[in-house]
Amino acid sequence: MIIMENVRKVYPNGTLALNGINLHVKRGEFVFLVGSTGSGKSTLMKLLYREELTTSGKILVGKIDINAIKHNRIPYLRQKLGVVFQDFKLLSSKTVWENVAFTLQILGVSRAERDKKVKAALELTNLTDMAYEYVTKLSGGEQQRVSIARAIINTPVILIADEPTGNLDPDHSWEIMKLLTKINTRGTTVIVSTHNKSIVDSMKRRVVTMEKGSIIQDQEQGVYSIGIN
Repeated sequence: MIIMENVRKVYPNGTLALNGINLHVKRGEFVFLVGSTGSGKSTLMKLLYREELTTSGKILVGKIDINAIKHNRIPYLRQKLGVVFQDFKLLSSKTVWENVAFTLQILGVSRAERDKKVKAALELTNLTDMAYEYVTKLSGGEQQRVSIARAIINTPVILIADEPTGNLDPDHSWEIMKLLTKINTRGTTVIVSTHNKSIVDSMKRRVVTMEKGSIIQDQEQGVYSIGIN
């Protein structure tokens, strides 16, 4: 599903963000990516959805060579990926329904198909009753659920969540993790970067630990075993 081989990333200012990353993720896995601030977690994720390019090395997502894909094909890659961000990245002037439907509108999906997919995504994320609320009226946990609904609207094979609970209280954090687990049980590969030690330790999933741009530990049922910055 995801293969990263000898991946290095050096930013233009000379910062070495990733140094020889080798990572294989199987279809249907749920993987936590952990490490202190600056360990390279976010950079690794940005490479997967082509926000950044590698300096060297190989990345395959399914059968797609991330480094070789042409710029005009990136939107098609991102249809196979769902991405959830810590800061939600919602459109504040739009309702829940409009935010979730936005990607489909850009892609030119018919109104009937769009309504069908938005309805299903809202049902899965328990947002049906809030469909016509403006997102600015919602709590942080509710806004993150809107972000997840938008990310899964095209039934992606991979869901990438970069610190999805970083701005949430403990109750809402667990709510989001339960939702991501539910999505995973439906067959979606889920990769979550997080600083939340209690969630990682409780869920007993695969844990990949990073430090200074390298993977220092990869455990099938691991714990968050390093300091949190």
